[in-house]
Amino acid sequence: MELRFDDRVAIVTGAGAGLGRAHALLLAARGAAVVVNDLAPGKDGEPAPAQQVVDEIVAAGGSAVVDSNSVATPAGGQAIVDTAITTYGRLDIVVNNAGIVRDRTFPKMTADLLDPVLDVHLRGAFFVTRPAYEHMKDAGYGRIISTTSAAGLFGNFGQTNYGAAKMALVGMTRVLALEGAKYGIRANVVAPIAATTMSAGLLDEDWERRLDPALVSPVVAYLAHESCDASGEILSAAAGRVARVFIAEGPGYYSPSLTLEDVRDHWATICSEADYAVPMSAEQERDVLEAAFDRPVPHGAS
Repeated sequence: MELRFDDRVAIVTGAGAGLGRAHALLLAARGAAVVVNDLAPGKDGEPAPAQQVVDEIVAAGGSAVVDSNSVATPAGGQAIVDTAITTYGRLDIVVNNAGIVRDRTFPKMTADLLDPVLDVHLRGAFFVTRPAYEHMKDAGYGRIISTTSAAGLFGNFGQTNYGAAKMALVGMTRVLALEGAKYGIRANVVAPIAATTMSAGLLDEDWERRLDPALVSPVVAYLAHESCDASGEILSAAAGRVARVFIAEGPGYYSPSLTLEDVRDHWATICSEADYAVPMSAEQERDVLEAAFDRPVPHGAS
């Protein structure tokens, strides 16, 4: 049975091109009304990219509206949400996709390269999600999908600012998944690899062909669907391949009188990946500790 989004309203940030455009087009094709958020201006007398996406959706029989507010300020985030509520009267889905890069090696990384990346990726996701969450909480339903990156999950040369912002989104999402559960709100993270303007010049022709942004959008759309109960998950998506990425913890080494030399001597055990657990909260991580030393964790311990 085809998965549909009839009567659902979605915000997609950074939706004028690349991944955001692909997400918006798929959601709209399956019946969602979409707020297409993007700041980029039109070039050479052409409409702005966001308007072009809206025109494409409407021409195909869908419903969409342009929003050109910045995600990087509280007022901008609120305004984006207000566009959805004013236009369609509700908000069901937020896809935090807006992004920029300011790559430098760490010795050359400065605050003026760090702050804009944090503003768009981390603060931008927060500023849009915060007012959206209130509407979702009142409605008892919501889907939040944020965009992380292999640069944050695994590291990437020259991207300390980008990697830090992207991994921070994982932490934000894990907390949202816990807090939103009782309100019917699900929050997940997608880690895409796609050929976009941000990757221009970095990929050869074969990879450009393989890494079609449209092959990431089905993952985002599924996470946005009412039938998907997953929450707090990280999904890698690239070139038609989808895989769960998880944060795991091995059983480790335990000594009630741990010494510096114990750490040295048992390093292989400490680093062993055998018999790992996958905690989905700090509380579950404490369960792993309890298993190690076979006694309850004191109340209030972190």
